[in-house]
Amino acid sequence: MGPIYSSLSRCAFFCLACLLPTHTAGAGAQSAQESLIYTQANAPIEARITDLLQRMTVEEKARQLDMYSAARYIVDKHMDDTHAAIEAVFLPEKAQSLWGDLGVGSIHDLNPTPEQVNTIQRWVIAHNRLGIPALFIEEGLHGFDTGTVFPAPINLAATWSPQIAEQTGAAIAAEARATGVDMILGPVLDVAREPRWGRVEEDFGEDPYLTGQLGLAYVRGAQGDSLDTDHTVVSEPKHFAGHGSPEGGTNTSPVHIGERELRTVMLKSFEPAFREGHAMATMAAYHEIDGIPITADPLLLKTILRQEWGFRGFVLSDLGAIERLYTVHHVAASPKDASCLAIRSGVDMQFYDFPHDVFQKALVDCVREGSLPQSDLDRAVRSVLRVKFALGLFDHPFVNPTLNARAHRSQQHLALSLESARQSMTLLKNDGHLLPLSKSLRHIAVIGPNADVARYGDYERESNGKRISLLDGIRAIVPQATVTIDPGKEIPAAVAAAKQADMVILGLGEWQGISGEGFDRSNLDLPGNQEQLLEAIAATGKPIILVLENGRPLTIGWAKQHVPAILEAWYPGEFGGQAIAETLFGDNNPAGRLTITFPRSVGQLPDFYNSDPSRIHKYVDDDGKPLFPFGFGLSYTTFHYDHLIVQPAVAGSSAAVKVSVDVTNTGDREGDEVAQLYFRENVTSVETPSRSLAGFSRIHLQPQETKTVTFRIPQTQLAVWNTEGKWVVEPGQFTVWAGGSSEASLAAQFRL
Repeated sequence: MGPIYSSLSRCAFFCLACLLPTHTAGAGAQSAQESLIYTQANAPIEARITDLLQRMTVEEKARQLDMYSAARYIVDKHMDDTHAAIEAVFLPEKAQSLWGDLGVGSIHDLNPTPEQVNTIQRWVIAHNRLGIPALFIEEGLHGFDTGTVFPAPINLAATWSPQIAEQTGAAIAAEARATGVDMILGPVLDVAREPRWGRVEEDFGEDPYLTGQLGLAYVRGAQGDSLDTDHTVVSEPKHFAGHGSPEGGTNTSPVHIGERELRTVMLKSFEPAFREGHAMATMAAYHEIDGIPITADPLLLKTILRQEWGFRGFVLSDLGAIERLYTVHHVAASPKDASCLAIRSGVDMQFYDFPHDVFQKALVDCVREGSLPQSDLDRAVRSVLRVKFALGLFDHPFVNPTLNARAHRSQQHLALSLESARQSMTLLKNDGHLLPLSKSLRHIAVIGPNADVARYGDYERESNGKRISLLDGIRAIVPQATVTIDPGKEIPAAVAAAKQADMVILGLGEWQGISGEGFDRSNLDLPGNQEQLLEAIAATGKPIILVLENGRPLTIGWAKQHVPAILEAWYPGEFGGQAIAETLFGDNNPAGRLTITFPRSVGQLPDFYNSDPSRIHKYVDDDGKPLFPFGFGLSYTTFHYDHLIVQPAVAGSSAAVKVSVDVTNTGDREGDEVAQLYFRENVTSVETPSRSLAGFSRIHLQPQETKTVTFRIPQTQLAVWNTEGKWVVEPGQFTVWAGGSSEASLAAQFRL
């Protein structure tokens, strides 16, 4: 791995007898160390936290609540602002200048080797009075650093598979922990109801229930049964909360909802990850809801998150979110006021908000002045320390360097990335059964800006991984065919290429810089000259297949009307081109389903399936129907639903409602179907959505095979947040629908 700083004293190892000035050598030192509860691995974590907390100065406490960027500051070489070079040497004199003897809360933007982590961690432990280890935090939305590149979260959602989500979380965690990284900033559990927003690709879609179930699975995979292992990490759901519906679709803009919608929609996507998955961190978002910035909202960060949901981890501000209290929201008169307001409201750690000395001095001064209660400071520090103890950092703070060779891009992880891509392929149109294609095709033209590039989406460098493009995948699956390529920049040249081919495959869509964080769009049309390219190629009369790689729904009305086959591939990871080609040529029967509505126009927005029934008035120039609805997706076979049976709970019982339906593969090919169940209570005290997802199950069926799918709906899932601000299951008549999309028509009723 190259040289690292190694001229450390014996105190560089975790030896409190060396570190604590009150200790003496020999048996006396051992006795003193044993008296420190926080050093005892077999002591209860809460007792260890309490013991350590009472030994800390206010300055040491403030330091634990600060995050430090590392790549440009404590090593001698870095690849960019967020990555240390593999051969980078740790610079202790820089660390001494930066950290002194107060320790480190967390270290970010380093993406280190295991050896670099161990060297830095030894120095941190040796150079703070109480031997408190640092927490290493990195990104890992759909892949860790140079490890396996998984499909983007919008792809993962399209699989409708909690199993794939859990395995993905576990794989990313294993690759991260093997380098010494302890915490991953993900998953994103915002409800994506504003497709102009650039971060839709990071989300699991527009439905709170589906997002909640996939988020729960991901967190369980990442955190496992214990954080104190060599393969699990802290998972940090974000952006808490409601970030996915910003005004005008622009990042960090206000969100206009009331408490009822907040609780029934925006928080439902997060709740399972915390209540059931026990996620040990979360990120407080930039924006405000009804005039209250998230980082200054104790209702969200204290009452709901901690008191109601029992959250035990720590709240990290999004990068600059605390600073915005002062510079954007103007609810704080100074950096000091903003820093203390955030901690007082329930934030536990800043993320590069204010300069370190400004932030830490603010907390110290506010405590001493009485404007920040000691109890709030201690709550924040206790939360951070709890995570460090849970990870086992106090007892074995160093990573085994040999782990990385086994975990990094393991064959198991690479196979999982490919399978996730396959399961996410979503067929939107297939007139005349144009797909699957025959492998005997002789001349194929692959045209468009996404034809010969592996599109990964944001938070992943496109130089990583196998980078299998659409073109690569097609050439590999039909090696005998002549496959020509044209990027589509010059439409006449592309048309000429199309005319020479037997089949045209258009690779269109989006890319980094058009989609992703900070890349919001005022329209959802195909960008650049792609619409003109599409229409010109269609005019040749050649059979056309449109393959989309993009991070959000697009308004492709002309394509839906004129192009016979459309495959939505989203951003399918490093094996994306292989998964696309396998789908086009029939080796993979597509079963991905949309988790976000495709609108006809931007004028329809917001456009999501579970809107309130009062939204009935139509535009004079639009029928109000989406291009493609939530839950939609075609297959190379067909499915039929029958025998929908409901067994309601006995009166007075808290048992779940049991619903079963028969699903039959009526075609001549085996394939997967995503059976979906929706519900609505017919009359309620407050208006509720026209229908809401209640359950789903991805099943595999042989030709003519029938399976009975059973759903169990907890009664709590049927509750409404009533006019008195309480969750209530209101007695009444309910309707359920079962089918292959949100437009399912097979219905039954029951009464609670």
